[in-house]
Amino acid sequence: MKHDKHAARYVSKLSNKLRRKIDAFSSRESFSGSQGRVLHFILAQSNDVFQKDIEEEYSLRPPTATELLKKMEKNGLIYRESMASDARMKRIVVSEKALQYKDMVIEDITALEDELTKDIPPNELDVFFKVIEKMLDNIS
Repeated sequence: MKHDKHAARYVSKLSNKLRRKIDAFSSRESFSGSQGRVLHFILAQSNDVFQKDIEEEYSLRPPTATELLKKMEKNGLIYRESMASDARMKRIVVSEKALQYKDMVIEDITALEDELTKDIPPNELDVFFKVIEKMLDNIS
C-alpha cells in the first residue's frame, strides 16, 4: 500500500526536533543534550549501569557510546569503577557534580515528555508505541 507520507521522514523530523529541545535544556549547563539523556537514564536505574546498557537503550554503536562516556567523564558527570567479580566490567557511576543536576534533568525530560504527548489519548500512545516497536524490529 502506497502512502503520500513517508514514515522515515516523519521519524527524522521528530528526532531532530527532540534533539534541539534537549540540547536547549542542556545548553544551560556544562553538558550536551546526549549527555543529559544518558545522565537521565543512569539516574533512573536502580541496578548497576554498564556501557552495554547505554548502547542498548539508545541504539548506539560501541565506539559512539565510548566517546560519549569519555566526554561525560571529562565533564565530571560520571566515573567508571571496575567490578570486583570481573575487572573488565566497568560500572558507570554518577558523580557528586551530576547529582547536583538530578532534579533539573528529571524535570526537563518530564516536561519534554508532557509537551510531546499533550492532547494524545493513552490508547493512541499505545498504538504509537506498538508501531514504533515494529519499525525498530523491521530495521534491526
